[in-house]
Amino acid sequence: MEMKKRISLELRNRTPAEVAELVVDNCRSSDGEIEGLTDEFKELEFLSMVNVGLTSLAKLPTLPKLRKLELSDNNILGSLETLAEKSANLTYLNLSGNKIKELSTLEALQNLKNLKSLDLFNCEITTLEDYRESIFELLPQVTYLDGFDAEDNEAPDSEADDDDDDEDGEEGAGQLGDYEEEEEDEEGSEGGEVGLSYLMKEDIQDEEDDGDYVEEEEEEEGEEEEADVQGEKRKRDAEDEGEDDDEDDD
Repeated sequence: MEMKKRISLELRNRTPAEVAELVVDNCRSSDGEIEGLTDEFKELEFLSMVNVGLTSLAKLPTLPKLRKLELSDNNILGSLETLAEKSANLTYLNLSGNKIKELSTLEALQNLKNLKSLDLFNCEITTLEDYRESIFELLPQVTYLDGFDAEDNEAPDSEADDDDDDEDGEEGAGQLGDYEEEEEDEEGSEGGEVGLSYLMKEDIQDEEDDGDYVEEEEEEEGEEEEADVQGEKRKRDAEDEGEDDDEDDD
Protein backbone atom coordinates (compact mmCIF):
# COMPACT_ATOMS: atom_id res chain seq x y z
CA MET A 1 0.00 0.00 0.00
CA GLU A 2 1.24 3.48 -0.83
CA MET A 3 2.16 5.72 2.07
CA LYS A 4 -0.27 8.44 1.07
CA LYS A 5 -3.21 6.03 1.04
CA ARG A 6 -2.10 4.44 4.30
CA ILE A 7 -1.97 7.80 6.07
CA SER A 8 -5.43 8.61 4.75
CA LEU A 9 -6.76 5.34 6.19
CA GLU A 10 -5.05 5.92 9.53
CA LEU A 11 -6.91 9.19 9.97
CA ARG A 12 -10.11 7.22 10.65
CA ASN A 13 -12.47 10.14 10.15
CA ARG A 14 -10.21 12.49 12.12
CA THR A 15 -8.57 15.65 10.89
CA PRO A 16 -4.76 15.67 10.78
CA ALA A 17 -4.74 18.18 13.64
CA GLU A 18 -6.48 15.63 15.89
CA VAL A 19 -3.82 12.94 15.45
CA ALA A 20 -1.19 12.54 18.19
CA GLU A 21 0.19 9.14 17.11
CA LEU A 22 0.63 7.84 13.60
CA VAL A 23 1.95 4.41 12.55
CA VAL A 24 2.42 3.64 8.85
CA ASP A 25 4.90 0.76 9.08
CA ASN A 26 5.46 -1.53 6.09
CA CYS A 27 3.72 0.63 3.50
CA ARG A 28 5.62 1.95 0.46
CA SER A 29 6.91 5.43 -0.30
CA SER A 30 7.34 6.74 -3.83
CA ASP A 31 10.94 7.36 -4.83
CA GLY A 32 12.08 6.93 -1.22
CA GLU A 33 10.43 10.17 -0.10
CA ILE A 34 7.82 10.92 2.55
CA GLU A 35 4.40 11.55 1.03
CA GLY A 36 0.94 12.24 2.42
CA LEU A 37 2.31 13.76 5.63
CA THR A 38 1.76 17.52 5.91
CA ASP A 39 2.19 20.44 8.29
CA GLU A 40 -1.44 19.92 9.30
CA PHE A 41 -0.30 17.15 11.67
CA LYS A 42 0.75 19.84 14.12
CA GLU A 43 -0.27 17.83 17.22
CA LEU A 44 1.67 14.73 16.23
CA GLU A 45 3.91 13.44 19.04
CA PHE A 46 4.75 9.93 17.87
CA LEU A 47 5.48 8.89 14.28
CA SER A 48 6.50 5.43 13.10
CA MET A 49 7.63 4.80 9.52
CA VAL A 50 9.37 1.45 9.83
CA ASN A 51 10.30 -0.41 6.65
CA VAL A 52 8.67 1.94 4.17
CA GLY A 53 11.60 2.26 1.75
CA LEU A 54 12.73 5.78 2.73
CA THR A 55 16.06 7.01 1.42
CA SER A 56 15.64 10.65 2.40
CA LEU A 57 13.91 12.82 5.02
CA ALA A 58 13.94 15.94 2.85
CA LYS A 59 10.13 16.05 2.60
CA LEU A 60 9.46 15.70 6.31
CA PRO A 61 6.88 18.38 7.20
CA THR A 62 7.15 20.69 10.20
CA LEU A 63 6.06 18.72 13.26
CA PRO A 64 6.74 20.96 16.27
CA LYS A 65 5.37 18.56 18.91
CA LEU A 66 7.02 15.39 17.61
CA ARG A 67 8.88 13.60 20.43
CA LYS A 68 9.44 10.06 19.19
CA LEU A 69 10.39 9.09 15.63
CA GLU A 70 10.76 5.48 14.44
CA LEU A 71 12.67 5.18 11.15
CA SER A 72 14.23 1.73 11.44
CA ASP A 73 14.74 -0.67 8.52
CA ASN A 74 14.84 1.96 5.76
CA ASN A 75 17.59 3.05 3.37
CA ILE A 76 18.39 6.47 4.81
CA LEU A 77 21.87 7.69 3.95
CA GLY A 78 21.78 11.24 5.23
CA SER A 79 19.70 14.44 5.14
CA LEU A 80 19.40 14.28 8.92
CA GLU A 81 19.65 18.05 9.18
CA THR A 82 15.97 18.13 8.25
CA LEU A 83 15.15 16.65 11.66
CA ALA A 84 16.51 19.64 13.56
CA GLU A 85 14.79 22.05 11.17
CA LYS A 86 11.34 20.39 11.23
CA SER A 87 11.19 18.50 14.55
CA ALA A 88 13.49 20.29 16.94
CA ASN A 89 11.85 18.79 20.05
CA LEU A 90 12.69 15.16 19.33
CA THR A 91 13.74 13.18 22.41
CA TYR A 92 13.89 9.70 20.85
CA LEU A 93 15.16 8.72 17.40
CA ASN A 94 15.46 5.21 16.00
CA LEU A 95 17.62 4.89 12.89
CA SER A 96 18.42 1.19 13.26
CA GLY A 97 18.86 -0.82 10.08
CA ASN A 98 19.66 2.16 7.82
CA LYS A 99 22.66 2.98 5.61
CA ILE A 100 24.49 5.25 8.03
CA LYS A 101 28.21 4.67 7.82
CA GLU A 102 30.09 7.75 8.98
CA LEU A 103 30.15 9.81 12.16
CA SER A 104 29.95 12.94 10.03
CA THR A 105 26.43 11.91 8.97
CA LEU A 106 25.30 12.25 12.57
CA GLU A 107 26.76 15.71 13.10
CA ALA A 108 23.42 17.17 12.01
CA LEU A 109 21.87 15.70 15.17
CA GLN A 110 23.87 18.08 17.35
CA ASN A 111 21.11 20.62 16.85
CA LEU A 112 18.56 18.30 18.42
CA LYS A 113 19.14 19.69 21.90
CA ASN A 114 16.44 17.55 23.55
CA LEU A 115 17.55 14.25 22.04
CA LYS A 116 18.07 11.75 24.87
CA SER A 117 17.89 8.36 23.16
CA LEU A 118 19.39 7.28 19.82
CA ASP A 119 19.28 3.80 18.29
CA LEU A 120 21.66 2.79 15.50
CA PHE A 121 21.46 -1.01 15.67
CA ASN A 122 22.45 -2.79 12.46
CA CYS A 123 23.91 0.35 10.89
CA GLU A 124 27.39 0.04 9.45
CA ILE A 125 28.57 2.84 11.72
CA THR A 126 28.34 0.49 14.72
CA THR A 127 31.36 -1.42 13.40
CA LEU A 128 33.65 1.59 13.82
CA GLU A 129 36.33 1.41 16.48
CA ASP A 130 35.31 3.19 19.69
CA TYR A 131 31.85 3.59 18.19
CA ARG A 132 30.02 4.25 21.45
CA GLU A 133 32.62 6.60 22.90
CA SER A 134 32.67 8.57 19.66
CA ILE A 135 28.89 8.98 19.56
CA PHE A 136 28.66 10.15 23.18
CA GLU A 137 31.44 12.64 22.50
CA LEU A 138 29.81 13.87 19.28
CA LEU A 139 26.32 14.10 20.81
CA PRO A 140 26.74 15.00 24.50
CA GLN A 141 22.99 15.57 24.91
CA VAL A 142 22.32 11.88 24.20
CA THR A 143 21.97 9.79 27.36
CA TYR A 144 21.19 6.40 25.84
CA LEU A 145 22.76 4.87 22.74
CA ASP A 146 21.28 1.59 21.54
CA GLY A 147 19.46 1.23 24.86
CA PHE A 148 22.39 1.84 27.23
CA ASP A 149 24.10 4.89 28.67
CA ALA A 150 27.86 5.58 28.71
CA GLU A 151 28.19 3.48 31.87
CA ASP A 152 26.34 0.55 30.29
CA ASN A 153 23.22 1.11 32.36
CA GLU A 154 20.09 0.04 30.52
CA ALA A 155 17.54 2.66 29.56
CA PRO A 156 14.25 2.49 31.44
CA ASP A 157 11.40 1.09 29.39
CA SER A 158 8.60 3.65 29.46
CA GLU A 159 6.10 1.02 28.34
CA ALA A 160 7.20 -1.33 31.10
CA ASP A 161 6.85 1.51 33.60
CA ASP A 162 3.31 2.07 32.36
CA ASP A 163 2.60 -1.65 32.72
CA ASP A 164 4.00 -1.60 36.26
CA ASP A 165 1.72 1.28 37.13
CA ASP A 166 -1.24 -0.64 35.71
CA GLU A 167 -0.26 -3.75 37.66
CA ASP A 168 0.12 -1.71 40.84
CA GLY A 169 -3.31 -0.26 40.25
CA GLU A 170 -4.76 -3.70 39.61
CA GLU A 171 -2.96 -5.09 42.64
CA GLY A 172 -4.28 -2.27 44.78
CA ALA A 173 -7.74 -2.87 43.45
CA GLY A 174 -7.27 -6.57 44.10
CA GLN A 175 -6.18 -5.92 47.67
CA LEU A 176 -9.17 -3.69 48.18
CA GLY A 177 -11.39 -6.35 46.70
CA ASP A 178 -9.83 -8.99 48.98
CA TYR A 179 -10.38 -6.73 51.96
CA GLU A 180 -14.00 -6.25 51.00
CA GLU A 181 -14.41 -9.99 50.50
CA GLU A 182 -12.90 -10.61 53.95
CA GLU A 183 -15.33 -8.14 55.46
CA GLU A 184 -18.19 -9.87 53.68
CA ASP A 185 -16.91 -13.24 54.90
CA GLU A 186 -16.72 -11.91 58.45
CA GLU A 187 -20.21 -10.52 58.19
CA GLY A 188 -21.36 -13.82 56.74
CA SER A 189 -19.66 -15.68 59.59
CA GLU A 190 -21.29 -13.43 62.15
CA GLY A 191 -24.60 -13.94 60.43
CA GLY A 192 -23.96 -17.67 60.44
CA GLU A 193 -23.13 -17.58 64.15
CA VAL A 194 -26.25 -15.62 64.90
CA GLY A 195 -28.30 -17.99 62.81
CA LEU A 196 -26.74 -21.02 64.51
CA SER A 197 -27.29 -19.56 67.96
CA TYR A 198 -30.86 -18.77 67.04
CA LEU A 199 -31.43 -22.30 65.77
CA MET A 200 -29.81 -23.82 68.85
CA LYS A 201 -31.97 -21.62 71.02
CA GLU A 202 -35.01 -22.73 69.07
CA ASP A 203 -34.00 -26.37 69.48
CA ILE A 204 -33.50 -25.89 73.21
CA GLN A 205 -36.87 -24.19 73.48
CA ASP A 206 -38.46 -27.02 71.53
CA GLU A 207 -36.85 -29.56 73.83
CA GLU A 208 -38.07 -27.63 76.86
CA ASP A 209 -41.53 -27.49 75.37
CA ASP A 210 -41.37 -31.21 74.66
CA GLY A 211 -40.22 -31.78 78.23
CA ASP A 212 -43.08 -29.73 79.56
CA TYR A 213 -45.46 -31.72 77.40
CA VAL A 214 -44.00 -35.01 78.66
CA GLU A 215 -44.24 -33.79 82.23
CA GLU A 216 -47.85 -32.78 81.67
CA GLU A 217 -48.58 -36.22 80.22
CA GLU A 218 -46.86 -37.89 83.16
CA GLU A 219 -48.81 -35.71 85.58
CA GLU A 220 -52.04 -36.57 83.82
CA GLU A 221 -51.19 -40.27 83.87
CA GLY A 222 -50.25 -39.96 87.54
CA GLU A 223 -53.52 -38.27 88.31
CA GLU A 224 -55.40 -40.94 86.40
CA GLU A 225 -53.56 -43.69 88.27
CA GLU A 226 -54.22 -41.94 91.56
CA ALA A 227 -57.86 -41.61 90.61
CA ASP A 228 -57.98 -45.29 89.73
CA VAL A 229 -56.36 -46.18 93.07
CA GLN A 230 -58.82 -44.01 94.97
CA GLY A 231 -61.65 -45.58 92.97
CA GLU A 232 -60.47 -49.05 93.87
CA LYS A 233 -60.12 -48.00 97.50
CA ARG A 234 -63.62 -46.61 97.55
CA LYS A 235 -64.91 -49.81 95.96
CA ARG A 236 -63.18 -51.95 98.56
CA ASP A 237 -64.46 -49.74 101.38
CA ALA A 238 -67.96 -50.07 99.99
CA GLU A 239 -67.64 -53.83 99.83
CA ASP A 240 -66.29 -53.92 103.36
CA GLU A 241 -69.23 -51.88 104.61
CA GLY A 242 -71.60 -54.24 102.82
CA GLU A 243 -70.08 -57.22 104.53
CA ASP A 244 -70.33 -55.52 107.93
CA ASP A 245 -74.01 -54.85 107.34
CA ASP A 246 -74.66 -58.49 106.51
CA GLU A 247 -72.95 -59.62 109.69
CA ASP A 248 -75.11 -57.24 111.76
CA ASP A 249 -78.28 -58.65 110.18
CA ASP A 250 -77.25 -62.08 111.16
